[in-house]
Amino acid sequence: MKIYYYTFGCKVNQYETEHIRERFTENGHETVRDFSVADVCVINTCTVTEQADSKCMQMLRRVRKAAPQSVIVLAGCFPQAFQSRAESLAECDIIVGTEGKGSIPELVDCFMKSGERIVAVKPHARGEAFDRMTNKGDSDKTRAYIKIQDGCDCYCTYCIIPFARGHLRSKPIGDILTEARDAVSTGHKELILTGINLCFYGRGLSEQLTLTDVVERICAIEGDFRVRLGSIEPEMMLEDDIRRLAALDKLCPHFHLSLQSGSASTLKLMNRRYTPAEYEKLCHDLREYFPDCAITTDIMVGFSHEGEAEFAESLAFAERIAFAEAHIFPYSRRKGTKADTFDGQVDGHTKHLRAAKMAEVCKKTKAEYLASCVGKTFKVLFERESEQDWHNGHAPNYVTVKVPRPSPDVSLRRQFRQVKITSANEEHCFGELI
Repeated sequence: MKIYYYTFGCKVNQYETEHIRERFTENGHETVRDFSVADVCVINTCTVTEQADSKCMQMLRRVRKAAPQSVIVLAGCFPQAFQSRAESLAECDIIVGTEGKGSIPELVDCFMKSGERIVAVKPHARGEAFDRMTNKGDSDKTRAYIKIQDGCDCYCTYCIIPFARGHLRSKPIGDILTEARDAVSTGHKELILTGINLCFYGRGLSEQLTLTDVVERICAIEGDFRVRLGSIEPEMMLEDDIRRLAALDKLCPHFHLSLQSGSASTLKLMNRRYTPAEYEKLCHDLREYFPDCAITTDIMVGFSHEGEAEFAESLAFAERIAFAEAHIFPYSRRKGTKADTFDGQVDGHTKHLRAAKMAEVCKKTKAEYLASCVGKTFKVLFERESEQDWHNGHAPNYVTVKVPRPSPDVSLRRQFRQVKITSANEEHCFGELI
């Protein structure tokens, strides 16, 4: 059969879609990029915002209209968090939650035989085991994602993810190391560790392990590769962890610390577990141990009770921290979360104005960070050739680096090369091979 895949949302979803694809491929099925010719279409959903839900629904309708003959699988966070809404969608034939995605090939076989709609959404329970999916990794890619953790018990007041992903659980260290070795042996040059709440790695395991322990063990694997961390929670990064991580040559000095707001009162309403002062201290410590590190973040604007004073605090804080990059988004109410019941909701127009102002500040700090790279030399990992005149790659700090390509016949893909940065604009750096 011909299988089409579409993934919304985070790196965990990307990893899980790759696992589904590998399972179908092992069974002799073909991946296609055009859903109109597909026998099966797998849509892996995200439900972090109302906009994410809308995009999923639009995609579902597009696929059904273009491929009325195909079997449509709706999987992931949206059906897990909002099962009744998912079941009301006539376009999908199979509905799967966030657990058991690896069983989708078998569910498709069952549907093909019976023709009866399948709903396989299992409620999460405390103490449930980690869904032990492992990937061989796409041999055509430079990077490999490795999911090491799932679930969240923090229950930030705005967040639907604990309801979609369940409680904290961790992948056994042996599985992680096997997957990492396999990825390196098949030519992957960067391993990206990912999870729903990465810094809580170790919860649910009998062995007392932390994220730092995992990173140290992966970096001890022989081979020419590097390791990058996914998004991490600020309150879970201790100075001892930073000191240990700084000793690892293979670890990329790029830290995505989710901020959400620079206002103390807004953070408290969000049930975030740190203050702006604690976040700022963490950034200072990281820059002490990793002098050229990039600190990136997510910032929400327009949360309940965020007045002009609170927004001004958040704006000033973002400028002071000087993020290398930031994902800015307006607060989206999610039914079932505590914040959905709060009064003091901010109107949509104000949210979008604030998002634009915050984006402008973060655009400036990004340009300043890129400019600070000029004159420095980085070990750049080059990726798939996509431009005739430029090689494109990423420095360890995740800055995009462009180097002149003398001929379309020359490829630097999957190569590490030393590059001296000669200039920068607002989006990336330019350099020369040395």
